[in-house]
Amino acid sequence: MTKKLAVVTGASSGIGAASARRLVTEGFHVVVAARRADRLEALVKEVGDATAVECDITDDASVERLRATVAGLDGTLTLLVNNAGGAHGGDPVASGSVEDWQWMYDVNVLGTLRVTQALLPALEASGAGTIVTIGSTASFVVYEGGGGYSAAKHAQAALVGTLRLEIVGKPVRVIEIDPGMVRTDEFSLNRFGDQAKADAIYDGVPEPLVAEDIADCVAWTATRPHHVNIDRLVVRPIVQAAQHKVFRQK
Repeated sequence: MTKKLAVVTGASSGIGAASARRLVTEGFHVVVAARRADRLEALVKEVGDATAVECDITDDASVERLRATVAGLDGTLTLLVNNAGGAHGGDPVASGSVEDWQWMYDVNVLGTLRVTQALLPALEASGAGTIVTIGSTASFVVYEGGGGYSAAKHAQAALVGTLRLEIVGKPVRVIEIDPGMVRTDEFSLNRFGDQAKADAIYDGVPEPLVAEDIADCVAWTATRPHHVNIDRLVVRPIVQAAQHKVFRQK
């Protein structure tokens, strides 16, 4: 039987790395893609059944190298996990950094577009392809200080929804997973550039989600019978009733 291949972007840490680990246990050979090659190599050594590809999803030539590497592997690409993304800053719209907004759009939206365009033909040719895109609850709810990130995630959700309409009838599922509060080592730190500010997001929160919770969702949606499409899966910790309503222990 031909080996099933999965591509996971943003796989050097957090949800991406956790998803790669989980998908290996589900029988996939996982192509882990990210900018930090050293972390990818360590992940490959850990999980075994994986291939590392250094990739910057904001660069056309880099994404083309990813496509070519996948095409050269012994197997059939059946799964793409568009996980790479992120947030920069938490300033209000009136004083927000245009550079931060540009970065968030480039990574979350155009990066997802580049990788999807590059790998969609192979996914369709497999006869049973699946695209899972990691969005955010910010893709449908706005909040103070989150204008740039929410705008980018709204746009990413529009991309996903439009793609689903455009390829209906073809053998490729289009799935969106929108996590709420997930505590990882780097997301909030990268956003605010300060460990204390990053930690404050989770102050008093008994059990935020962790990367493995989202990896479990990725694996579940990707392993349903292929006629089953989970259009949008919203995942929050039980202590987060809404974007603005979080229970915190005093």
